[in-house]
Amino acid sequence: MSTLEEKTRLTIADLKPKMELNGRVTRVELFGAMVDIGAEHDAMLHISQFGKERVYNASDVLSEGDEITVWVHKVDPERGRVELTMVRPLDVEWSEIRKGQVYTGTVTRIEKFGAFVDIGAERPGLVHISELSTSFVSSPTEVVNVGDTVEVMVLDVNRKKHQIDLSIKALEEARASAEEEEEEHLPTAMELALRRALERSAARKSEEQHTSEDSGQAARAEQDDILARTLQQRKE
Repeated sequence: MSTLEEKTRLTIADLKPKMELNGRVTRVELFGAMVDIGAEHDAMLHISQFGKERVYNASDVLSEGDEITVWVHKVDPERGRVELTMVRPLDVEWSEIRKGQVYTGTVTRIEKFGAFVDIGAERPGLVHISELSTSFVSSPTEVVNVGDTVEVMVLDVNRKKHQIDLSIKALEEARASAEEEEEEHLPTAMELALRRALERSAARKSEEQHTSEDSGQAARAEQDDILARTLQQRKE
């Protein structure tokens, strides 16, 4: 979290959506308030971003000099403009959710047909009873309880209906498949032994070849020496 006491002012490039900051209200207007967040310029906090409840008069909520916690809502680098919000942003936006993504969530509710898991989105997602485990499950409580932390995979997301279908089973199957593929690529003990035997055999052949070459060179050198001595004797 950034503080107003930092000597180095933040640049607009440093600011990202959802970033949490400490701010000081420098001016209150009808449309909202201007807030010093330690950046090059004050940022705007629109009255609609004061909270989840509707506010009609900004001065009813904020006053000049108030120290507040805010989050970056939007950043416009071209205009050098930053918009803030006092509403804690969601960890996961609807636009960010994709099939196949894996999240860690908390079980918030259990029904006969499955369990609801909070992954940080606007609404919890549903893990249907058929998606709780690779084994048969007659009751969700056989696998999970309220408050449990679980890993889930996104099966589907319906942004219009605000529904998220999750699965624990699909994640288990995906990991099991990955482990099987990894094991298939690992050599067996017999393969390792055969590989070492072939390497030793190749090393011996190479050594024998070098030895043979050395012997041949020595023989040729001896023959050349004998020939040279013979020619020398004839000359004498």
